Amino acid sequence: MGHDHKHSHPADHHHGMHRHDHSSEKNLAFVTILNFVFAVIELIGGVMTNSVAILSDALHDFGDSLSLGISYYLQRLSKKKRDASYTYGYRRFSLLGGLFMSAVLALGSIYVCTEAIARLYAPEPANAQGMLYFAIFGILVNGLAALRLRGSHGHNEKAVFLHFLEDILGWVAVGISGIVMMFIEVPWLDPALSLAIAFWVMWNVFRNLKSVLQIFLQQSPAEFDRANFNNQLIEIPGVQSYHDLHLWSLDGENHIMTLHLVLENNLEFGVHSGIKRNVRSIAEKFGIHHVTIELEAQNEDCVSCD
Repeated sequence: MGHDHKHSHPADHHHGMHRHDHSSEKNLAFVTILNFVFAVIELIGGVMTNSVAILSDALHDFGDSLSLGISYYLQRLSKKKRDASYTYGYRRFSLLGGLFMSAVLALGSIYVCTEAIARLYAPEPANAQGMLYFAIFGILVNGLAALRLRGSHGHNEKAVFLHFLEDILGWVAVGISGIVMMFIEVPWLDPALSLAIAFWVMWNVFRNLKSVLQIFLQQSPAEFDRANFNNQLIEIPGVQSYHDLHLWSLDGENHIMTLHLVLENNLEFGVHSGIKRNVRSIAEKFGIHHVTIELEAQNEDCVSCD
């Protein structure tokens, strides 16, 4: 029957691959600049108040700005069109950004844990009123950044959103500690809350990291209903069976499929294009926009099959 890969129709191989959403780039650029400006304000505030804690957080935010800048660059790179070197395009560079941000978050959370545990054993006095004022400001700034990233689907943006959520929760902990310590002397409260938040963030980092690594290892998308897809595929007139199906995801949103279709004997050649259109239509329903189909006769040996 021959091996038909539809090379004469480019849309069969990259349909839906060039849909660019520039809002993700704008969001990352906005939050990167916002984070840097906040770090500068923290640095000035730390010098004016002679607060080592605020100065330390300013340095932490300068490091975050660098990480966010790298994530922004990788996000922009992921929008490049495919070329001879990257035939599937650059979409996985955004995943690399998510992997990088997850690593930064994990290291940051470990650092917070070590600092919090040390302060639990040796609590330090704090300026409760100053803590409260900076907490309110920190919640507003990081909350604005998180709102820009809310509802993001890409793993890179999810990791960045989680970063700002961590900062918001951290400032909430500072605010709660400040309010309580204005009335009761409990210096251990701030490190205790920080420890709880750090554990929560690490759990979410693990989940995001697991999802990213599954894509890099080419695991089939978890939401793919294989049984339902099979039932719809074998109902196509002229299709006897299929095999050697491979399904993976480029970035968690754009999925790729290849499969071999075994056709009934004595089909007219003109029927083949209709069968392939039906297969692609079914695949579209499952969120798969890039399908490569090989047609086989019933008695044909599949040399390339696994």
